[in-house]
Amino acid sequence: MSRRALFLFFILLISSTLAVYVFTHFPPLEAEERRAVKLPRSLEDAKFLGLILRKYKEKHYGAVLGAIVVAYVFLQSFAIPGSVFLSILSGYLFPFWTALALVCLCSAVGASNCYVLSSMLGKSLIVRLWPGRFDEWSKKVAENAEHMVFYMIFLRITPIFPNWSINLAAPFVDVPFRAFFLGTFLGVAPPSLLFIQAGKSLNDLVTLDNPLAPKRLAILLLLSLLSLLPVYARDWTENGMANFKRWKERLVSYFVLSESN
Repeated sequence: MSRRALFLFFILLISSTLAVYVFTHFPPLEAEERRAVKLPRSLEDAKFLGLILRKYKEKHYGAVLGAIVVAYVFLQSFAIPGSVFLSILSGYLFPFWTALALVCLCSAVGASNCYVLSSMLGKSLIVRLWPGRFDEWSKKVAENAEHMVFYMIFLRITPIFPNWSINLAAPFVDVPFRAFFLGTFLGVAPPSLLFIQAGKSLNDLVTLDNPLAPKRLAILLLLSLLSLLPVYARDWTENGMANFKRWKERLVSYFVLSESN
């Protein structure tokens, strides 16, 4: 069994165990509450679900936390939309840093599951989904091979490509698994900060602001540029050292010629 398959088996085993724990330890719900317990598809769904989970969180903290983890990893693993509402819900239910760690870890684990599942489906299927862009992605990855973690962070912060497309295509454009996991864990943090903070005032929210609104887009753009600083700093340093070496060699050659004359 390959390492990727072993990772997937390990995660599925943990997720199944956690799902059983949640099912057996969650308190009995009233009929109206049972109707509201579902994956949120709107801000209104998130509000109702948040009120219910907050009601039971104090006495059943493990079950509530486990339910969020299972749902988040499930959505990310199968590239199903809706995780943004779970990020908001996490901000509503848990302390800020707990929510951020939860969202980053679940995103990284779920995206890695999607990465492994995609690698098992076969490259031909993925290429058919994006026939015109696959070669372009492969070229970009090859250009950033030496600093792949920073490139992954950049992709996660910026809305250039949907996250689900990155998860599916990554194994076939030679993104290393470790760089994919670490880049995802760190890269989802900046946009998640915005949604977790929104969750702190969930009861007051009427509509979910466009995540690409000018103010938010400016923040994400700034953070994405900062994520590339180590890459360019390294290039500038290497170029500077190369230029210094060339000038040093020329200077030495000049003095050698001067002495010989």
